[in-house]
Amino acid sequence: MEPSAGFRASVWSCFKFLPFFCGLLLLGIIKGVLFGPWAWLIIAIGISALVLGLWPMHVIWTYYCIIRTKLVGPVVKLLLLISVSGILVLWLIVGIVGSVLAGLAYGFLAPVMATFDALGEGKKRPLVHCFVDGTWSTITGGCTVVRDLKDMLFHSYLAYMDDLRFHEPPGGKPFEIRVLDIPGAVLAAACGLLMDGIMFTAIALYKFPVMLFKGWKRLIEDLVGREGPFLETACVPFAGLAILLWPFAVLGAFLASMISSVPLGAYAAIVVYQESSLFMGLSYAISSVSIFDEYTNDVLDMAPGSCFPRFVYQKNEASVESTRGPLSRPASFRDKQDGKKAPARVTSFKSSFDEFNPFKLLDHLFEECHHRGEALVAEGVITPKDIEETKSGKGGSGVLNVGLPAYVILNALLRSAKADSDGLILRDGCEITSDNRPKNTLFDWFFDPLMVIKDQIKAENFTEEEEAYLQKRVLLISDPKRLKATLPHLSSLNERKQAEIDAFARRLQGITKSISRYPTFKRRFDDLVKALSEELERAMAGSRSVSGSQFQKLRSGLVRMLSQRSMGKTASIRGGDQEAQLTNDAGAA
Repeated sequence: MEPSAGFRASVWSCFKFLPFFCGLLLLGIIKGVLFGPWAWLIIAIGISALVLGLWPMHVIWTYYCIIRTKLVGPVVKLLLLISVSGILVLWLIVGIVGSVLAGLAYGFLAPVMATFDALGEGKKRPLVHCFVDGTWSTITGGCTVVRDLKDMLFHSYLAYMDDLRFHEPPGGKPFEIRVLDIPGAVLAAACGLLMDGIMFTAIALYKFPVMLFKGWKRLIEDLVGREGPFLETACVPFAGLAILLWPFAVLGAFLASMISSVPLGAYAAIVVYQESSLFMGLSYAISSVSIFDEYTNDVLDMAPGSCFPRFVYQKNEASVESTRGPLSRPASFRDKQDGKKAPARVTSFKSSFDEFNPFKLLDHLFEECHHRGEALVAEGVITPKDIEETKSGKGGSGVLNVGLPAYVILNALLRSAKADSDGLILRDGCEITSDNRPKNTLFDWFFDPLMVIKDQIKAENFTEEEEAYLQKRVLLISDPKRLKATLPHLSSLNERKQAEIDAFARRLQGITKSISRYPTFKRRFDDLVKALSEELERAMAGSRSVSGSQFQKLRSGLVRMLSQRSMGKTASIRGGDQEAQLTNDAGAA
């Protein structure tokens, strides 16, 4: 939708939409009041029960894995045991209180957001969706939240603990700390926490009104001019809600500034340990105030720089800081501002709607797993034993829970490498590139290594036989006996090529194990196993029916043959019945 021309037209468009916005907001609040308490009870009771019920297991297993790990030495183990005790106690409190608050927020906001989303593009019968969306879906969504958290607290937690317990230290030498630097690190951390806690709070309190009124001014200007978030019709309700809730956003930023003082202040201990100098740690504690002040000035578009001193706290940066001066603006801020104009407010949000999100990518992954899994079940590569062991929670050989997703990802990489794509091409033709990929750090942990593997596969230029060999390795690498029995022999495969293929397989399996710890992965994977189990049952039922009919035919044929043989013998004795004699001869033949 193009922005309206003229101030009067913009104001009239705003007031014309205002009754619809208020009506939708009122309807969403009513649905939140009616259905929110049920979702709140489900989330609060479910998460609290999970936290309390699994807490003894978390305590015992965490202590056991820390004691048995080979990654760290005795001193680090002792410090980890002490620190993890506080974390476990804090988790018990935060988990229960957080479940109550999360239930309240979800139970109220989910119906409101669903009501506004009912008017989105592509929705049929939007009036019906305005009343229906956010009712039963809010309750089922609460159950989904509890289930995903259960998978994270149980399956993902055990997977991370197994990594800690079984992984060997790099280079065969466990990580250990220098005991003599610990007192200085503790002192620097205490000074950093005290100084940053006081100064960050004072700076945030001073800039609280600036952020409040500047944000309101910017949003109201965009509202009147139908620019920025008000440019697209679908975004107008949410942008209007942002104006109403902007004070809460500013309050959240103020609280986030106070909370951020804790890790930034405690980082002084790391500086002391890295530089083996208490003076460097104290210098960082003072300089962190200046860094925070400069960062907030840059975010709020205030005057650059800071009135607080900034010292050198890293030896390898001493020469850079000496040429720049303690009060100069950091290069990262200068590069963003110097020689560049301020970003325009008139931006369309259509491009952001085309961005992939991690949940949509999981949908693509499991659709492909279902498609490939059915084919592998029909070929007999995935056996009933694999499915039964996975359904029982044992994991089994790992062919299904790790090998199949890794096999699907490998096919996407091969498809992308052959098409000379800069990103990742999915089965339906969608392409994930650096422009439309999810802008989140968690996705970067998976996407960037996959792009590196894709470029390496492209450089290797595998033949079709070598690609088939690599696919088998990725799918069955966790089951060596079956892998050895099914791997094709390639005379052209030398030791170097085979080692490269094995390295690709191991890396893809490792990335897939990391993806399997994603919160919604376990729930979607259970649905996949159920679908493959039903497919296998249908295939086995069909084979049983075919084999059963063949058995019945064979059985009836044998009965007829035996009966005819006996009849033939009787007829030969009597010297008559030529038809029985012919049947006897045919049976003998």
